[in-house]
Amino acid sequence: MSAILNKISKSCTRITKLDYKMTSYIRCMSNIPENTVYGGPKPQNPDKRVTLTTLRTKHKKGEPITMVTAYDYPSAVHLDTAGIDIALVGDSASMVVHGHDTTLPITLDEMLVHCRSVARGAKRPLLVGDLAFGTYESSSQQAVDTAVRILKEGGMDAIKLEGGAPSRISAAKHIVEAGIAVMGHVGLTPQAISVLGGFRPQGRNVLSAVKVVETALALQEVGCFSVVLECVPAPVAAAATSVLQIPTIGIGAGPFCSGQVLVYHDLLGMMQHPHHAKVTPKFCKQFAQIGEGINKALSDYKQEVENRSFPGVAYSPYNINPAEVDGFLKELQKMGLDKAATAAAEAAENFEAGKKIQTT
Repeated sequence: MSAILNKISKSCTRITKLDYKMTSYIRCMSNIPENTVYGGPKPQNPDKRVTLTTLRTKHKKGEPITMVTAYDYPSAVHLDTAGIDIALVGDSASMVVHGHDTTLPITLDEMLVHCRSVARGAKRPLLVGDLAFGTYESSSQQAVDTAVRILKEGGMDAIKLEGGAPSRISAAKHIVEAGIAVMGHVGLTPQAISVLGGFRPQGRNVLSAVKVVETALALQEVGCFSVVLECVPAPVAAAATSVLQIPTIGIGAGPFCSGQVLVYHDLLGMMQHPHHAKVTPKFCKQFAQIGEGINKALSDYKQEVENRSFPGVAYSPYNINPAEVDGFLKELQKMGLDKAATAAAEAAENFEAGKKIQTT
């Protein structure tokens, strides 16, 4: 009997260790259930994880919601540190990361790489992944399949899709019914520039303004948890925000939305190349001039390498004691590598001299 109990005890220990490893792995993902319905991970600290419940609470209290795009691990960490509510892995990566003129060329596989990178870096924000152009328009089934991949393979909490055509509304409805949170997007929808005739503001006449509000209402009706309003006049955004029961996130839509979103590179002032200057939107405030700092740092690096002041003693941390140097020189000479031995001896001498100067 004791032998059997011992085996059971060892088996339980192994299972516990396995469960711990699995829990540790899963915790790195973003889409962890908030409540322990299945006895899984412990309830998450609301101060450390933004969920749809968090957003609904902020919206109910009238507290502004912050959203910023992120495309890689470093930008995700920055958003996480700053306490941003929502990290949007936007298809705008096509322009600001991949250098295209529009958002159309980026593929689902490329978006998934960006999503996974962001999921590893942002532990606090709600993670939303864009459905790339061409990955959800054919049918509602295609839309659901793509959305599932964004969550399962990309580690996102929710998806965002553009437009308010009946097929897009239907796609949003089916995705929500599949158990996936959906953020809508109306106004200027960059994926539709072929129809819109370019990056043009919307809602600037009666019919267009009414369409913005109607589309937002339709997206709410099929279960979207939020709607992005892009490049519409402030009164139109205010009307949509007042009539909706879900948050609106504005971008170039004035101050009357429930929250705001900007592109990471735009708000940091990173885009210094002429290609990016032409696509930096008029509505974007640059909260820093990071691009100028990057350019200066790279220029300084280039100069110090060329004048041989870098790396120098301060940034050459790995030492070899004199006895080892002597032995190394002798071995080089035995190998007939006199030139190498001379170079090593001079380097050792100069390095020691540099260290003395540094300490004085």
